[in-house]
Amino acid sequence: MNPRTLRLITLHALAICLPLAQAAQKEASTSGEVKKSGEVGNADYLLQPQDTLRVQVYQEEDINRQGEVSISQEFTIFLPLIGTINLKGKTARQAEGMIRDLYDKDYLVKPQVSVTVTKYAERSVNVFGAVNSAGRKLFPPERGLTILDAISLAGGHSRLADLKKVKLTRTTGEGDPVTTTINVDEIMKGGGKDPVQLQPDDVIYVGERLL
Repeated sequence: MNPRTLRLITLHALAICLPLAQAAQKEASTSGEVKKSGEVGNADYLLQPQDTLRVQVYQEEDINRQGEVSISQEFTIFLPLIGTINLKGKTARQAEGMIRDLYDKDYLVKPQVSVTVTKYAERSVNVFGAVNSAGRKLFPPERGLTILDAISLAGGHSRLADLKKVKLTRTTGEGDPVTTTINVDEIMKGGGKDPVQLQPDDVIYVGERLL
């Protein structure tokens, strides 16, 4: 084989292999990033009372010695040096940023903070009426729950269910429970994303159609 032909074969092989190697490297890098940032599962999961967290600060054993902490009913945790922190409306990643900033402000220099949910609080709703398996239904550990999800967990609706007038009763802690009528039939026919996100302890009542 003459040198010119050999050189062409080598260049052709490189043209094929180099993109494959770059793709594999990119995939491995992406996989590593997902594993690192995916400890909590769903990045959009909002921390809840009774969730258990492990808060660790790199090379700060005096802080890490506290171990796991549970979020109070007021959405707070207590950490050495910085005291009580309110995590209401925060994800684990947002909590990391908040804790890092608080330690960095007065106590540590550019601390590396990790927050991991080690145990999720049990959250549930109650589904009654014209469904096939009424009762208490649990949220998935890392996700929210929509009204269609809740009816599905209740075994689906019965043949006589009035899906145009499903009642959702919610206690806000600021007064009497509030009941809203929801047209679930319209949501199902729309074929889009279910917009009705439930909160823990909501009550869903599916009535029956009048024959």
